[in-house]
Amino acid sequence: MCGVIGVFNLNGEPFPLVDLKRMADAIAHRGPDGEGYFIDGGIALAHRRLAILDTSDRGAQPMHSKDGKWVIVFNGCAYNFLELKKDLMSQGHQFISTTDTEVIVEGLSAYGVSFFKKLNGMFAIAAYNKEEKKLYLSRDRYGVKPLYYWHNGTTLVFASEIKAIIKHPDYSIDLNKESLNEYFTFQNLFTFQTLFKGVYMLPPANTVTIDRNSKYVEHNSWWDFDFTQEDANMSYEDAVSETAHLFKQAVKRQMIADVPVGSYLSGGMDSGSITAIASKNVNRLSTFTCGFDMSEVTGVEANYDERRDAELMANHFKTEHYEQVINAGDLSWSLPRVVNHLEDLRVGMSYPNYYISRLASKFVKVCLQGTGGDELYGGYPWRYYRVFRSLDQKDFFDQYYDFWQRLVPDGDRNKLFNDNVYQKIQLDQPRQIFERVFTFNNKLKYDTPEQHINNSLYFEIKTFLPGLLIVGDKLSMANGLEERFPFLDNDLVNFAQKIPVKHKLGNLEFMKRVDENEFRDKKTVYTEHNDGKTVLRKAMMDFIPEKILNRKKQGFSAPDESWYRGENAEYVKELLLNKKTASTEFISKKYMSKIIDEHMNQKINHRLLIWSFMNFEWWCKIFLNNEKIEN
Repeated sequence: MCGVIGVFNLNGEPFPLVDLKRMADAIAHRGPDGEGYFIDGGIALAHRRLAILDTSDRGAQPMHSKDGKWVIVFNGCAYNFLELKKDLMSQGHQFISTTDTEVIVEGLSAYGVSFFKKLNGMFAIAAYNKEEKKLYLSRDRYGVKPLYYWHNGTTLVFASEIKAIIKHPDYSIDLNKESLNEYFTFQNLFTFQTLFKGVYMLPPANTVTIDRNSKYVEHNSWWDFDFTQEDANMSYEDAVSETAHLFKQAVKRQMIADVPVGSYLSGGMDSGSITAIASKNVNRLSTFTCGFDMSEVTGVEANYDERRDAELMANHFKTEHYEQVINAGDLSWSLPRVVNHLEDLRVGMSYPNYYISRLASKFVKVCLQGTGGDELYGGYPWRYYRVFRSLDQKDFFDQYYDFWQRLVPDGDRNKLFNDNVYQKIQLDQPRQIFERVFTFNNKLKYDTPEQHINNSLYFEIKTFLPGLLIVGDKLSMANGLEERFPFLDNDLVNFAQKIPVKHKLGNLEFMKRVDENEFRDKKTVYTEHNDGKTVLRKAMMDFIPEKILNRKKQGFSAPDESWYRGENAEYVKELLLNKKTASTEFISKKYMSKIIDEHMNQKINHRLLIWSFMNFEWWCKIFLNNEKIEN
């Protein structure tokens, strides 16, 4: 797990080592265990190392193939590298380390860039072919590991984090207003733009080729999710049995490391399932939970503290358990640090992620994470049931787009933005972006409830999941910690996509009858159900206490609705409504004041929008106004 950086001057001019080191230093937190550099003509590669496999110098990067053709920098972990290594050894390849990096560079020598498709893991790779003088950039199937780039026609700059790119002497920071519009619609970016004008993220499952004749970056996708090929003959029992087998295999596969491995333990089924399996494969597994001070919390948020259920499981699995308790005052200290590391603002109230990874990093270097189970196994049924009886594609788009405007609806965009932004954005662009997520896959159909639900699964795993993964990567790596995701194992994902919807949602047939009879308010019925992941629950019933299996679905979030009205009210107002508020160059202070007032007076719960306002305010302070943040 590491940070990668590179510059490719297409005119062949060497890039100064002093500038390359300055860029690498900007993401030193990703690799506190070592650094390495390679410059040859117009290509310059740098690497910051977090040593997980073969912690000796034999694992240092950049790493060269034995035949001298390839040099790579790599961030991630190929969990199947031992299987691939056996294949390469049978072809005569020799190895001097026990790293997956060496397997990848030798695999490139044997198979070329098609070798990326053989990897079961998470990765962002830059591979330079010294004979062809071509640079290849590639990311894993799911987008676990980030890779950003900036291309001005004569130079390509890439890095694991944007803060390295903006250290390039030719880059000048400017706000991408279209991305700002996108963010304040979805609290996420569905395109591969960023808030930094000209900086893009390489899409997941893409490999791009750059040579001296490249005037632009052409994305070449080699894999995509596919929920359209359900196995109609699959029985519920077979789905349960194979899920249990593949899940256990995935957890064991992802525990490979030469350093201590732990697991997050939220109190829910996904992290509990991982802990159940992991604890059988290591003596005295370390587990980590983040809880909240609930003394000033009311309403539904009073149930947000998961420590009690986590402690129950920690005792059940005999783990070495650690807890972090967050109080309202922890927001103001952590928020600028969170935004500084996120750079690429995304979904969720993410500062608890920062605190729990900070805790875990004191004891382990690798931590297993439960992200991905909901998206694969239908963990958000109250979302899917909103559209599962849509009449056609347009009706489906209308209903789902209405739901996914998480922050500011289209009709309020003129109130949100000042004229210098509003006059430069396309008002219908978010809707076009939303629809393109679906139309990218021409296999999708919109005729049956099952198809609508599978389309919802596809949408969320292509948009919501990548946002969660970016947050997870940035905030764990801020603390020198590698997160791994057993649910995002190739074999498990391939199988989960084939499981019929009726095996994932327990009340599907009941919901059809409700819709046909219309004897209750349908919207109420759709939103009150929590019947997702039935296959996974059944598969894990031999490992997890029954109380946890039947626990109502809950996200990992602080009780900020209450805190914004109480203990953090003054901080919110001071940050967003003072004379020095930086974001009011783009966002209407009058609109922010209205939103804050509605929230404080308990008219509307605006916690997501207030969080996003505060995030963007700190983004402006840090990246536009160059305000320094201590780590």
